[in-house]
Amino acid sequence: MNPRPIKIGIAGTHSTGKSTLISKIRQGVAERGLAVGCISDLATRAKALGFPILTQHTYESTLWIMAECLRQEAEASLSREVVLIDRPLFDALGYFEAALEISGRCAQPRQLEELRSLAGAHTPEYDLLIVTILDNSVTLGAGRDQNAFYREAAGRHIARFAARFAPGALQMTSTNAAEVATATVNFIFKRKELSSSSLA
Repeated sequence: MNPRPIKIGIAGTHSTGKSTLISKIRQGVAERGLAVGCISDLATRAKALGFPILTQHTYESTLWIMAECLRQEAEASLSREVVLIDRPLFDALGYFEAALEISGRCAQPRQLEELRSLAGAHTPEYDLLIVTILDNSVTLGAGRDQNAFYREAAGRHIARFAARFAPGALQMTSTNAAEVATATVNFIFKRKELSSSSLA
C-alpha cells in the first residue's frame, strides 16, 4: 500500500498568482526527486462539458467541480508523493457564492448546506493550504474573465471560507510569492522526512 501523499491546496480568485506559485512549488519538489501530481483546470473542463461557470455557476456545476477534484485527488494518491490542488473544494464554493451575489440569484438552502458541508469536511485532508490575496493593481491575465466585481466577490467569499475552514492557511500576496513557494517546498520535505522516520 502506498503511503498517503502530501496534499497542498492553493485557493484564491483569478489572476492572483496561483499558477505561477504552483509551477515554482512543482519544480522545487520535482528537482529533489519526489513524484508530483497537479490538479487544475477543473472549471475549464466543466465548461467544455456544458456546465455554466463564472457568474453563471450553478449548484450542479459546483458539485461537478468538487466531485471531480475529489476523484482526481484519490487517483493521484495512488502514484504521487505530493499532490498540488489548484482550487480546493472551498474555492469552488467561494466562486459559486460569488456568482449568486453578482447575479442576484438564490440557491436552495439544502444545496448550499450540502456544498458547505462537503467543503468543510474535506478541508482537513490538506496538509497545507495557501490562499492568494487579491491585489487590484495586478491586471487580469489574458483570456481571464474581465468582470472586476466578480473577481473581487470571489476573493471575498474564498477568504471567508478559508477563515472558517482553514484559519491557519498561508497567505500569498503579490509581493511574497517567492517566500511562500520556498516555505511550501521546505514544508513538504520536512513532512516527508518526518513520515519516513516514523516508518523506519
